[in-house]
Amino acid sequence: MKFLLNHLSVVCMAVLIGAVSLVLADVGSSVLTSKHNLSSSGPGPIKVAGETEVCKFCHTPHASNPIAPLWNREDPGTYYQTYKSSTLVASVGQPTGSSRLCLSCHDGTIALTQTYNPRNSPSGSIYISSQDRGYIGTDLSDDHPISFVYNSSLVAKKGQLASPNSLPKELVLDHEGRLQCTTCHDPHNNQYGMFLTMNNAESLMCRTCHIMDGWAASTHAKSSAGLSGSAHGQWDNIRASTVRQAACEACHRPHTAGGRERLLRYEAEEDNCLSCHDGSVADKNIASQMTRLSAHPVTFATGVHDPTEDYRSMSKHVECVDCHNPHQTRSGSTAVAPFIKASMTGISGSSGSGGYIPEASYEFQVCYKCHAGAGSTVRNPLVDRVFINTDVADEFSPNNPSFHPIEVRGKNSDVPSLSQDFRTTSIIYCTDCHGSDSSQVLGPHGSMYRPLLVRQYAIGDNTPESPAAYALCYGCHDRSVILNKRRSFKEHQRHLVDEDVPCSACHDPHGISASQASGANSGTHLINFDRRIATASTAAGTGPSFVDRGRRRGSCTLLCHDRDHDDERY
Repeated sequence: MKFLLNHLSVVCMAVLIGAVSLVLADVGSSVLTSKHNLSSSGPGPIKVAGETEVCKFCHTPHASNPIAPLWNREDPGTYYQTYKSSTLVASVGQPTGSSRLCLSCHDGTIALTQTYNPRNSPSGSIYISSQDRGYIGTDLSDDHPISFVYNSSLVAKKGQLASPNSLPKELVLDHEGRLQCTTCHDPHNNQYGMFLTMNNAESLMCRTCHIMDGWAASTHAKSSAGLSGSAHGQWDNIRASTVRQAACEACHRPHTAGGRERLLRYEAEEDNCLSCHDGSVADKNIASQMTRLSAHPVTFATGVHDPTEDYRSMSKHVECVDCHNPHQTRSGSTAVAPFIKASMTGISGSSGSGGYIPEASYEFQVCYKCHAGAGSTVRNPLVDRVFINTDVADEFSPNNPSFHPIEVRGKNSDVPSLSQDFRTTSIIYCTDCHGSDSSQVLGPHGSMYRPLLVRQYAIGDNTPESPAAYALCYGCHDRSVILNKRRSFKEHQRHLVDEDVPCSACHDPHGISASQASGANSGTHLINFDRRIATASTAAGTGPSFVDRGRRRGSCTLLCHDRDHDDERY
């Protein structure tokens, strides 16, 4: 009889071992070979010397915590700081269910060897510390939110979320429909790394829930740029060698994020872009452009920008994401003015009258978010003109007597100086004038020429005329025609060459508002005098002013270079 019982015991043990082996084989990876094996045989850096049992750190077959599954750890009753964000619509409270069980180790508040059943407690007192990769701590504001109900109501509120009914079998919500740690992590299976429940190559797990508009066609989703060339070591938590493989995690961290809201890798918003766009990953070094004499000052503020902000009332600032949507930005240069360029796909804009545009169609609408509107002071004029106007939408309005053709074609059909690449029907971009001074980098990032100009535009009086001094103007206007008395305005040559008067002394390159122009100042031909150079006429006691008297005819009243013009006509 004793032999029979012993034999049955051996058989039962063999069946049990076989069943366990089948389970482990089915999941594809054993907890025995993972870092969750805290016994002396464990492969990880945290383990208990002399301890041979593996499961007892979390489970006990007898006298367990009432919490399933046969839980062998105390609930310390820790209060956690939870994730908060202006874009969060889920109701996130204190961790519940399996998430609280995971945190009983990963928050570092109680020893890994402290179990609920003291009779099978491992020896020693070992804690997970902030130096360990698995440390989460009690501050969860830098971690993906957990323990919230993921249902159709949430999807309807948030948008760009997958229906809970469409989630794959690997991503399991708990019995209350809550997303928990175990939705993304399987503590017994580490076949995908980080104990993930499914392969996250190209952020497949992230993109299963987060359906970001335009992502599949974006540059970041397709880029083969290598991450190995970076010296930043910022991708230590992912298995990826290219931007495409890293996908969402190139910019975001699901745990211990530097930028807590929206889980960005870095707290300073621009660092999430410039850590790649400094020439180490992306082929263009945008970071160096931001240090130029004139630049969009993305480093001036941190934590001011918010995706929900209203540009009409927000604190003035600029970040990369004010002009670029990282989830939709694309490469390519097939767009023609005024239509928005591929790199600005999916970005919001403003109409000339200040109306909000969820997705801009024209490049100038993006610029108008900051550089338009009554009382706008983002751009301080470099030239003290007769008409001061900081609202560029007003300056470019098609109702004006003159304007550079940013929104629509220009009014003047008689512009003989235009170079062969342009016609009087042409429309141009803001960035044709405002942008990098380097031919290797496009866009208004930085330049040595103020205000963020692609080429030199001298505005000082007594500037000797040269192709370099007025390179910005000569980019569109043929210099040989400008200086030819018979082919263009005959006074150009005398003013520019003989008197060393800069273009800016007479012309305002944006436009003259219809609300400011009057009979004494017609506002045509972009004439808006620089009051540092042109002052009131001594004889007339008025001015400086210009009156348009018909095709290629006009008169000026002003004092310039000690010469008095009293209704001087040409």
